[in-house]
Amino acid sequence: MKEAKDIVRAYRRYLKLERNFSENTLDAYLRDLDKLLVYLKAEGRDVHDVELNDLQTFAAQLHDVGIGPRSQCRILSGVRSFFRFLELDGYREDDPSELLESPVLGEHLPEVLSTEEVDQLEASIDLSKPEGQRNKAIIEVLFSCGLRVSELVNLKLSNLYIEEQYVRVMGKGSKERLVPISPRALKELDYWFMDRQQLKIKPGEEDYVFLNRRGAHLTRTMILIMIKRQAEEAGIQKTISPHTLRHSFATALLEGGADLRVIQALLGHESIGTTEIYTHIDVTTLREEILNHHPRNMKR
Repeated sequence: MKEAKDIVRAYRRYLKLERNFSENTLDAYLRDLDKLLVYLKAEGRDVHDVELNDLQTFAAQLHDVGIGPRSQCRILSGVRSFFRFLELDGYREDDPSELLESPVLGEHLPEVLSTEEVDQLEASIDLSKPEGQRNKAIIEVLFSCGLRVSELVNLKLSNLYIEEQYVRVMGKGSKERLVPISPRALKELDYWFMDRQQLKIKPGEEDYVFLNRRGAHLTRTMILIMIKRQAEEAGIQKTISPHTLRHSFATALLEGGADLRVIQALLGHESIGTTEIYTHIDVTTLREEILNHHPRNMKR
């Protein structure tokens, strides 16, 4: 009978190689799993003989220590994934988490910026600063393409199809998708590329679209700090992050009349349920939908 640490190591390999999870997702899953393992150790229980009532008591404890319903759902989803793995790989003959229920969530509407607020955010940028035009281009690309911040920081020049007005995006699970990019975003990128040419770029960083002053590609934290500071500069009271611009992209399309499955494809959501918080569609349809329904493409 293998020890828990060996099983966790095998589970990590499974998530990385078979589920194709990124390092960030892997770390999040294992952090959540560790909460369960700490609990089981304190109770003198082993993963091989855990029963449903053990997991229900663990779930109740999450509530008792003040963990919110959404975080409880995430942790319990990870617990189910772990026990499905144990059954699949023969560590157990059953899956005790099969009937484990998560707390019911109320509808959560994330913060969204209107097109006018995005304009306000961009207008507050001091373009005389070296990073000014870069930051304006970042905000515009996030809003016009609905990218995740991890997708933005890893965006390459070789992913841009300027003539065709598309961006090739490497999403979660190394899944690629093509997203149309607005003329407004391309214009801001053009201005940024003029500034970018003045940088001394570090070897190996030449293909990244967005770079810092030292010629290296940006991190997610840098983008987060920049957007929060810019929101303060713009006098926007909402609590926003790079993800707010992604939500704003989807909301703008939805309000403009775009089909929900088109939005799902553009965002790179595996499940339509994820998109329903606020199929296969050919590229021509995607382009028509975003051109017809996103405010950056509408003639005023």
